[in-house]
Amino acid sequence: MVDEDALATLGFEAKRRSVPLAELLREAIDDKVTSLRAGRRPRVGVARSTDGGSAADLTGDPVADEPR
Repeated sequence: MVDEDALATLGFEAKRRSVPLAELLREAIDDKVTSLRAGRRPRVGVARSTDGGSAADLTGDPVADEPR
């Protein structure tokens, strides 16, 4: 189901570009899917050391503050 005004706007845009409405709809769906997928990407990297070393071993700096 699509709002009639939204569909009319897309129809006018398709006509202005001289492309089929279906092409404009595919474009809009692709843009939305790309946006949704980008929003779901992990924000923190997760990895494993290949040599078994930890960040603290490699840098010599404490990873966290001492507990109180």
